[in-house]
Amino acid sequence: MSSITEAIREQLMASDAEYQRLRQEHASYAAQLEQLVSKRFLNEQEQVDEVRLKKLKLRAKDRMEILVRRAQGV
Repeated sequence: MSSITEAIREQLMASDAEYQRLRQEHASYAAQLEQLVSKRFLNEQEQVDEVRLKKLKLRAKDRMEILVRRAQGV
């Protein structure tokens, strides 16, 4: 990751409400996933929740990257 990209992320975190919201969502999904994977076995609903959380986390990350690229002018 380039230092320019990291600087853009920091700038977006400081000034862009959507980026901040997405970052919070991503962190929340990661924390929920961490709780699930810490269990030894997952029941069927927990397995469904795990897949759903992974997809939501990835979607949030993808949307954050779109904002970064837009800020880069790419």
